[in-house]
Amino acid sequence: MPNSRNVVWFCYFMGFTDDHIMSKSKLFSRDFILILAANFLLYLGFYLLLPIFPFYLSESFGADKATIGVVLSCYTIAALVIRPFSGYLLDAFQRKPLYMAAYVVFTLMFGGYIAAWCLAVFVIMRVLHGFAFGMVTVGGNTIVIDILPSERRGEGVGYYGMANNFAMCVGPMVGLFMHGVFSFEVIFLTAVGVCALGLFCASLIKTKVRPLVQRPPLSLDRFILLRGIPGGLALMLLSIPYGLTTTYIAMYALELNVNISSGLFFSLMAIGIASSRIFSGKWVDKGYTAKLIEWSSFSCIVVFGLLGICGFLNGGTLSTWVSVIFLTAALLMGVCFGVMFPAYNNYFVSLAPNKQRGTAVSTYLTSWDVGIGLGLAIGGTMVEFIGFAMAYICGALLAVVSWAWFKWYVALKYEQQRIS
Repeated sequence: MPNSRNVVWFCYFMGFTDDHIMSKSKLFSRDFILILAANFLLYLGFYLLLPIFPFYLSESFGADKATIGVVLSCYTIAALVIRPFSGYLLDAFQRKPLYMAAYVVFTLMFGGYIAAWCLAVFVIMRVLHGFAFGMVTVGGNTIVIDILPSERRGEGVGYYGMANNFAMCVGPMVGLFMHGVFSFEVIFLTAVGVCALGLFCASLIKTKVRPLVQRPPLSLDRFILLRGIPGGLALMLLSIPYGLTTTYIAMYALELNVNISSGLFFSLMAIGIASSRIFSGKWVDKGYTAKLIEWSSFSCIVVFGLLGICGFLNGGTLSTWVSVIFLTAALLMGVCFGVMFPAYNNYFVSLAPNKQRGTAVSTYLTSWDVGIGLGLAIGGTMVEFIGFAMAYICGALLAVVSWAWFKWYVALKYEQQRIS
């Protein structure tokens, strides 16, 4: 068990005051803290390289924006392919061994990028990395649900999601800083080291040995949570412009030429995420899952609309306003996605019996990955032909469709079908 000083430090890091610490002690168990650390470090290694890859592919292989989008999307497509099988395996076998094996492969693949001497080899490494990512993320999300007390699942999942959300903000910022100072090889090796530390934390997690059960028969609902498909469609529509943002925002900032570093953009996202986590998990546990998804989906319309407007206002005397709008969008994006992630996670898990938790988590992450993959693949082509501004306007329109679909169809079905 961690000593009391470490628990207090962790609680302060998560934004709690002295009045909260005792009430959170049951939630922040030794194993929960370890999986938070393992999850943070895994995503930190991932996001450390995400904004670097476009520069790496351009400088090392001479790839254009459209090619970059296709190459990077291979990772997400691979994760998408493996995730339904991941959920089935995690429901049928012991979860921690599968999680650890995938974590090892995920860590080693960062070193594989260094060995890629041509674009074709890089694509192969990218696909293998995607397979590992698909398994390790489903495994981590399923294990944390097993660890958490059911009455505080929404709150706990919120903090678990905050770990990778912080990594999403810190990683690109650190990666972009390193890009200006170090070689690509050093950055790749840094990612290996970060994930190796996360692997050590994961190895210390103690999980209950699940009794051997008869493996569920192969059927469609063992790979995809059929009840979750409508909500998965709504989530997918939001992740398309999100994928465009996390990958190309550095290039967009350069194009705007407003003297704003993309690192500041991700820093403000981190602040938004941290502030939203203070209340979002608690409101999920109080039964406001659908309302939180509706609110955050509507906020996405504003976020992507603001980013699109920046492109039309760029230049001349409006440059100051572009800076303000750009940074406001970053903060608001952190808030709305910080609310959305635990809410959607709970949405899928609430629709599934305990024996299908892995499948539920897999469906949640698969829905997200489909959109991210489309954002990477289509986003590069869209930017090439219609520019960043119109690409974000299209993203805002997708958010409108997602919000309307969830509000007037998915939310109603959710109240009728949820189990927990």
